[in-house]
Amino acid sequence: MTMYNPPHPGEALRLDVLPALGISLDALAAHLGYSARRLHQVINCHAPIRAELAHRLELAGLGTARQYLAEQQAWSLWQARQRPHPPITPLYQSSFTRPPR
Repeated sequence: MTMYNPPHPGEALRLDVLPALGISLDALAAHLGYSARRLHQVINCHAPIRAELAHRLELAGLGTARQYLAEQQAWSLWQARQRPHPPITPLYQSSFTRPPR
């Protein structure tokens, strides 16, 4: 089932993780050895969580990298589906049709 407008994973960091830990974004970035500027972009939903950050968050005990990346993928796919695209038809009309050689 497709979720309607899934949350960006940076939202959870901003709204749940940072307040629960009682630390600043700069402190989290320093702890992770990650750019505070880049982390700021992520928690404000202006940049995606990439594998490197997801892995560092997992090492810090803040969830699993797989979960962060799954949330990011769901958000990114939903965003892509909202943008206009040119008409695209299926390449094959049935599973029995072979592609031309």
